[in-house]
Amino acid sequence: LRKVARVQRRWESQLGTRGTRMAIGKVDQAADGDELSRRVADYVSTAAKHAIAARGAFNVAISGGSLPKMLAKDLVTEPYVSDSMWKHWNVFFADERCVPLDDDDSNFKLAQETFFQYVPIPAEHIFAIDGGLAPKECAEDYYRRMAEASTTGAGFIESDGAMPIFDLVLLGMGPDGHTASLFPGHSLLSETQRWVAEILDSPKPPPARITLTLPVLNGARKVAFLAAGAGKQDMLERIHEKPPSGLPSQMVQPTSGELVWFIDEAAGAKLS
Repeated sequence: LRKVARVQRRWESQLGTRGTRMAIGKVDQAADGDELSRRVADYVSTAAKHAIAARGAFNVAISGGSLPKMLAKDLVTEPYVSDSMWKHWNVFFADERCVPLDDDDSNFKLAQETFFQYVPIPAEHIFAIDGGLAPKECAEDYYRRMAEASTTGAGFIESDGAMPIFDLVLLGMGPDGHTASLFPGHSLLSETQRWVAEILDSPKPPPARITLTLPVLNGARKVAFLAAGAGKQDMLERIHEKPPSGLPSQMVQPTSGELVWFIDEAAGAKLS
């Protein structure tokens, strides 16, 4: 815990003076869920086209929860679904539960049912975990597959091999401020070397998971949070308008990339 606290203090010093109210990234607020989905679809589609034009592929990481359904709502309709860009997508998971892929707790299963089955992303470009492995081996296997992927185009791995550089990471935010499977006060917040780490004691079931680490999230060219509904009001206010407090969602601060929060009116009701 002391190590986590040191990392959080270092992060606070990078943001600015401790105790200073500070907005985190750009906030894009829609009137309702329908408009929110349209804006997200436009943003993702534009990001994909730019990445494909520049580097030959679109490498994206998505988290679970309500995000895949919200993401898919408009992307599986015209004009997006008929676009030829899909063959250049590579989809990774920002986090995943260590369960079989057909388990109801699987982020892959949710994404498959709500999104993947409706768009022509090649199956070999969707990087699901090996649900039969133990968590530590699962994280190591996912790291290897990410590092050795042959479809990710130019510029996915830093020239020194230190970190992957995602074109876009799509994240949700839990009511406790967690994101991916990075939870408040957890030792994984201090991880600086690994791309993918296992977690055995998630406070949210199931307890065994793997997750991308903060250095990977913060190395992305673009990071977008999606938050909708009145249940997100208090945490959004805390993250955007209260002093830094080491919440995982606050600690996602791209080093040189873009950070956008897509929210609806209900979620943003307490933002000034």
